Amino acid sequence: MEVKQTKNQTIYLRLAKGESLLPTIQQVCQQLNVTGGYFTGIGACNAATIATYLPDKQDFIDHEFTGMLELVSLTGNISLDHDQQPYLHAHASFSYLDAAQKVVLTGGHLKAATIGYTGEIVITPAGFAIQRQFDDAAGIDVWQLPTD
Repeated sequence: MEVKQTKNQTIYLRLAKGESLLPTIQQVCQQLNVTGGYFTGIGACNAATIATYLPDKQDFIDHEFTGMLELVSLTGNISLDHDQQPYLHAHASFSYLDAAQKVVLTGGHLKAATIGYTGEIVITPAGFAIQRQFDDAAGIDVWQLPTD
């Protein structure tokens, strides 16, 4: 991995073949004390797990993909979990060729991805901490934004 932080705090991250996408972003956030913000990225992966949320079951169904996966779009946010560690909530779109050599586009909640060639990620810190707290109505942890 290569990391460069600019004077305005924006972080540029390049991931190498074989690196795990989300744990690497999380590690950089922890090292550079990013407690809130967002990230975007593109690249190429060789494995990914995306999930679809089933509200009636309050659970996810996983979809696993392997092979040449173009990371068409990665977007996510950074907050703090209950242990005050960086928590990433990410969604991604991938394209790949099916058996008939037609392009297929898929996406959803990103649970895991392994870089196949490169990953180019931009992290933009918010400049303040964003906490996550359980919301009874939603049935999941959601942002708890500072009131000041």
